Amino acid sequence: MEENVLNQKALRDISYGLYIVSSFLDDKMNGQIANTVFQISGEPCTIAISINKSNLTHEYIEKSGFFSVSIVEEEADLKFIGLFGFRSGRDIDKFASVGFKKGFTNCPIVIDNTLSFMEAKVINSIDVVTHTVFIGEVIAADILKQGTPLTYANYHLLKKGKSPKTAPTFKAFEGK
Repeated sequence: MEENVLNQKALRDISYGLYIVSSFLDDKMNGQIANTVFQISGEPCTIAISINKSNLTHEYIEKSGFFSVSIVEEEADLKFIGLFGFRSGRDIDKFASVGFKKGFTNCPIVIDNTLSFMEAKVINSIDVVTHTVFIGEVIAADILKQGTPLTYANYHLLKKGKSPKTAPTFKAFEGK
């Protein structure tokens, strides 16, 4: 019988992108970097996102019932990614220094360093211990410009980026 092996480095072969997931609560906005966004169905068009329960964006999505996803372009620099990936909306206004617009749902949509966006209404959620998987029906989407999306692999390989402690992949890449 073969010994059970759990080499977490194997998880690096899962294909991810880099996205800014945003939401709002009353007149406040917040957004964060996420690497887990995927389409679930085409009719109705639904997507899923995974958000750490300790993040402010989680609270806003849970209470407002809406979120937006802005797809980050490969040319985005680490300062821009760090603003949404390593800074807390409890401490700073992340939207003060970036271009954005309010979408159909009132969610902020980042237009700097992004290629396209989607807005979704939460139709279900799944508790997965440290994170919640929010499932949303896409109610608006558009392309902002042509370009290449930044993959999570290229974020690590080309930009030498790190994973924040609240990322679903953090434990797998800890100290790497």
